[in-house]
Amino acid sequence: MRLRLGPPALVIAGALALAGCGGSDSGGDSDSGKPELSVGSAYMPQPVSEDMAAGFLTVTNKGGAADDLTSVTSDVAGQVTVHETVDGAMQEVKGLKIPAGGRLELRSGGDHLMFEQLKRKPKEGQTVSVELHFAHSAPVKVEMPVKPATYTPKTGH
Repeated sequence: MRLRLGPPALVIAGALALAGCGGSDSGGDSDSGKPELSVGSAYMPQPVSEDMAAGFLTVTNKGGAADDLTSVTSDVAGQVTVHETVDGAMQEVKGLKIPAGGRLELRSGGDHLMFEQLKRKPKEGQTVSVELHFAHSAPVKVEMPVKPATYTPKTGH
């Protein structure tokens, strides 16, 4: 099953937020203290290695509270690890922050996902299913298209 959060989810979230503003309660929007996550720009360059691949995507948080990407699972890999890049060196981390009202960009040359112990080598044109796990939000399933190994997105990833 392919779940894609996008404009329809934002419309529903907006409608719920507006509904929360309507009563005589002057306490404000009760959901403002929660993360509201959506995922876009996901892709995997076709792996050049037999047992490893990278993955990139953007998690946008329109909510009033931060969240953390804590882990990722995929049926294509034995494990998927989260890496940050600091001063050109990558290192595995337990999670990455998604600020309230901000975004987490996983991109080539920066923070990224590493698919390790590949069970099959994804080819250009295929998709890879992943599930993102967060500290406070429900898991999100994403279909990552496999792009050419030399792919450079125009959106800055």
